Amino acid sequence: MDTTHDIVIVGGGHNGLTAAAYLAAAGRSVLVLERDDHVGGAAVSAAAFAGVDARLSRYSYLVSLLPARIIDELGLSIELARRRYSSYTPDPADPATGLLVDAGDAEATRASFERIGAAADIAAWQQLGVDLGHLGRALFPTVCEPLPTRTEARRLVGDDALWDEFIEHPLGEMLNRRFSNDLVRGVVATDGLIGTFTSVHDTTLDANRCYLYHSIGNGTGDWDVPIGGMGAVTAELERVARQAGARILTGAEVTGIDLDGTVRYRNDTREESVVGGHVLANVAPWVLDGLLGERPPGTVKPEGAQVKVNLLLRRLPRLLDATVPPEAAFGGTFHINETLSQLEAAFRQASTGRIPELVSCEIYCHSLSDPSILSPELVAAGAQTLTVFGLHTPDRLTRSDNTAARAQLQAAVLASLNSVLAEPVEDLLLRDADGRPCIEIKTTADLEQALNLPGGDIFHGLLSWPFLEDDAPRDTAAQRWGVATGHPRILLCGAGAQRGGGVSGIGGHNAAMAVLEGD
Repeated sequence: MDTTHDIVIVGGGHNGLTAAAYLAAAGRSVLVLERDDHVGGAAVSAAAFAGVDARLSRYSYLVSLLPARIIDELGLSIELARRRYSSYTPDPADPATGLLVDAGDAEATRASFERIGAAADIAAWQQLGVDLGHLGRALFPTVCEPLPTRTEARRLVGDDALWDEFIEHPLGEMLNRRFSNDLVRGVVATDGLIGTFTSVHDTTLDANRCYLYHSIGNGTGDWDVPIGGMGAVTAELERVARQAGARILTGAEVTGIDLDGTVRYRNDTREESVVGGHVLANVAPWVLDGLLGERPPGTVKPEGAQVKVNLLLRRLPRLLDATVPPEAAFGGTFHINETLSQLEAAFRQASTGRIPELVSCEIYCHSLSDPSILSPELVAAGAQTLTVFGLHTPDRLTRSDNTAARAQLQAAVLASLNSVLAEPVEDLLLRDADGRPCIEIKTTADLEQALNLPGGDIFHGLLSWPFLEDDAPRDTAAQRWGVATGHPRILLCGAGAQRGGGVSGIGGHNAAMAVLEGD
């Protein structure tokens, strides 16, 4: 292997592959080093259950933030399925009733609001959609351009009241001002809390930033199902990167990076090194600091705050709410125990190091939108996948004993799910070739071990605004594109870059543009 390349990319996740595709297409010699035996990072599909022909999106599972611009420019053959149903949320006070938001039937949605006693919130719900659409159309086109300043971004939005409500004040103020129903407030709030451990009332505005990114994807905020699973997205990125000439080396664990561009890595049992004109770090900034030997004692490690449970069922479960077909309830985002009061209570309980009494959960059924992830036999038999994403389950819960925490979290998640079902979900689990139930749980500690995500933080650290502060430096291409590290040859290209987070390719695109602009 050549020992010198124009670009060395540390980490073969989807952002690293995106950067590799752009830079190799621009004529640069590119080497991607990936410690696992496959690329994709969190954006992979896997046969999670022995002897069962089902390929689940094991970690990340939906797509919203991947710009159509990147898909078009790279020539990616990716199919995304739009879900008809936005969400279903049983009322915890009476799980025999719930709120079904049907994007295809406004009158049915209105009737559902009325049924849970939230008729007064219908107009506010509709206006929120209009306002988020305005924010998305104003801000999302900037994510693949040099960062605007705060003043420039505000001018793009062109609505000071809207800007102040979503950017300057805690999310909880918006929720309480616009909505009166606790359940409706919770459904809206969850987009600010997914993977983020905070209160909607916190003045750090962490929830606001998370909410913004969950609401502006491609100008609509829609979260779509990748046909073929998340691995299909990675496969396309790998294809175009290799086709452009990028070299990808798996089984290569990077052990250190020097400021002169030297990257040391372990390949099998051999210690190797390569020099890059630029080094693009598709790892969390915390991990990069360790590779550079620059992590000062006492530096606070990121902390993720979610648990993910994958299940394979012989059919969808029946609901306590007999008026809603399971295919509709599970056809969008199924919220469980996510009133605003419950979300805030869960945050307070988890802050003390306790698993919340009722884990707030969101459920997605990939196979309803995309049966191709299952074998024809499983499809014919009526089998379905479920992905459960539990909120407010921070990494601190796993630190003393992850094995025990995993078992406790699994029991808590299943109990939360069963609280709204007419039958125990455990009774519907298929079994693998060894007779074990088809259920897989991933705690934050599991994510750190499998994906090198510090603290299991799916965002690589706190999310940042999609703009620069007015007084922030903009002297270099890396600063303007939000990928600077303080070392001119070393750039961020992953979720830890500004405008990072989610399966978007934005970090990879922007690092590549910074390199090309700097050249």
